[in-house]
Amino acid sequence: MLELSVTGWALAVVAAIAVGLSKGGLAMVGIISVPLMSLVMSPVQAAGLLLPIYVVSDVGGLIAFRRNFDRRVLMLALPGAVAGIAVGWATASNVPVRGVTLIVGVIGLGFALNALVRPLREGPPRRASGAAATLWGGMAGYTSFVSHAGAPLWQVYAQPLRLSPLIYAGTTTWFFAIGNWIKLIPYAALGQLSLANLATAAVLMPLSLVAVWAGLRLVRVIPPKLFYQLITWGLLAVSLRLIWQAVAG
Repeated sequence: MLELSVTGWALAVVAAIAVGLSKGGLAMVGIISVPLMSLVMSPVQAAGLLLPIYVVSDVGGLIAFRRNFDRRVLMLALPGAVAGIAVGWATASNVPVRGVTLIVGVIGLGFALNALVRPLREGPPRRASGAAATLWGGMAGYTSFVSHAGAPLWQVYAQPLRLSPLIYAGTTTWFFAIGNWIKLIPYAALGQLSLANLATAAVLMPLSLVAVWAGLRLVRVIPPKLFYQLITWGLLAVSLRLIWQAVAG
């Protein structure tokens, strides 16, 4: 098990809860997990520690959203995600983590500001297209591999589709769950799933599973308009944090 300070354990608990909430439908919450743990360890070790927690939390999320997801949106985006993960694995030794973090933050910030200044008009939602799904799914898969930070780029693709909160949350959960299962192979090959990381993750997993349930309860009671406002403001806050993290190092 990792030797963490009191502060380190406190941050780990918050990160595990954030992961669980994200799998319960509040996807943007999970993106703070790696930045939090990066305060007490390297980002690479933080990503390795959190991946097993993501995978176990995925099980709870998939059970909760077993009927609430858009199959077409998912099938269009997954091939790009697999390709993005493969690129991340192939370039793992040369991944410019700060550069990727900055790009994700800037894209997320631009999308959030556009959504706040020019809110989505009432009317038919945008139809999912193969080209957009491949592009944003691939970018989400790549950034998810690097630092579990694929949610902003996935949101750029998925939010304009105007899915209902439950379908949006379920489709997001399925997308990243499948990606996380695939990531286990390259993470293990790169030595990021050490016994110390796995033991520490096992201690944190129950908290994450409870948080999955809490996130699911919140998604079911939040009105659709408020739901999208919350995730837009969440995207704005997270994007600013990512930009600061990349610039400040």
